[in-house]
Amino acid sequence: MTDADAAASLRSSIAPANLPLISALLACAIAQFLKPFTTWLKDKKWDSRRMLSSGGMPSSHSATVTALATAIGLQEGVGAASFAIAVVLACVVMYDATGIRLHAGRQAELLNQIVCELPPEHPVANVRPLRDSLGHTPLQVTAGALFGCVVAFILRSST
Repeated sequence: MTDADAAASLRSSIAPANLPLISALLACAIAQFLKPFTTWLKDKKWDSRRMLSSGGMPSSHSATVTALATAIGLQEGVGAASFAIAVVLACVVMYDATGIRLHAGRQAELLNQIVCELPPEHPVANVRPLRDSLGHTPLQVTAGALFGCVVAFILRSST
């Protein structure tokens, strides 16, 4: 066995078995981990619950799907059908995050405000508030998407 063969064998035993999956999961985990820190920078208030919630900076959904698509593109090439599927999935997820989910969150915020102004005897005055942090701004989605690409490139270059 030559030194080159030994190095290749060592690299393949250390490298993750499924680079796209590992890239996607790692990008998601790190993006979620970053949310309390970005919330603290913006609002000067620590909220560790942000680590497990949707919404916020960066978008972990965007980071996940772009890391997946990027890793597939790097591994199988941009001409592969699996890359096309991953890109379409990423586009749908990011569109949903900035469109439907963002506006649903804004509507929940308004409904919560209306319920707070109701008299105490009103039948819905004591309803638990709706979650209003559902979607993402375009900046949060863009940051998540760029972060996902970076994670995939770093993992690819380290293998």
